[in-house]
Amino acid sequence: MFEAKFQSFEQKTDPSKGKERIAALRAELARRKLDGFIVPRADPQQNEYVPANEERLAWLTGFSGSAGVAVVLADKAALFVDGRYALEARAQVDTAVLLIAHLVEHPPEEWITQNLKPGANFGYDPVRTTIDGEQRLSKACKRAGAKLIALDSNPVDTIWTDRPDPPLAKVVLYDRIFAGESAEQKLKRIQTELEKAQLAVAILSDPASDAWA
Repeated sequence: MFEAKFQSFEQKTDPSKGKERIAALRAELARRKLDGFIVPRADPQQNEYVPANEERLAWLTGFSGSAGVAVVLADKAALFVDGRYALEARAQVDTAVLLIAHLVEHPPEEWITQNLKPGANFGYDPVRTTIDGEQRLSKACKRAGAKLIALDSNPVDTIWTDRPDPPLAKVVLYDRIFAGESAEQKLKRIQTELEKAQLAVAILSDPASDAWA
């Protein structure tokens, strides 16, 4: 029988925990002298499907979709999802605690500008934020008269006491009959494309790309 390795439709989140977990996050933010924090569904490699220990958004809010962002301030919080998850988000989270907003039509940065108070300190996890994302957050905070702060550690991890361990599976080398080509051939193809594009280096950070190469 076919077994999905990356995506599961099994409900593994607990929406009823959202209120207490967001309250715990707010307490941790206050301890760090922060007035807000952004929680993307992301891992350091920006994968679409993340391992269990990187599911901070699902643990915090109950939302288990593959794309979403939560912004938690001292007095309000919002979950941003795209049109695919409009119904799912409302069914999975406590809407008395989290406003549901459209990720594209009303993006997090716009909401931050509108709701973050002047002089506030807004934190983010630089390990799980893209350069473009950091730039957009910086502009949003500047418009609000607030300060954007890169954190050394993720505050969600401090309150996530039963966080799963990172995956540690055995590395297996595929036989060429499954891989299609040798690693040497694939690397040569990558180098050929770099030459065509007049580039010196390509950085592969996605584990799937690394595994293929």
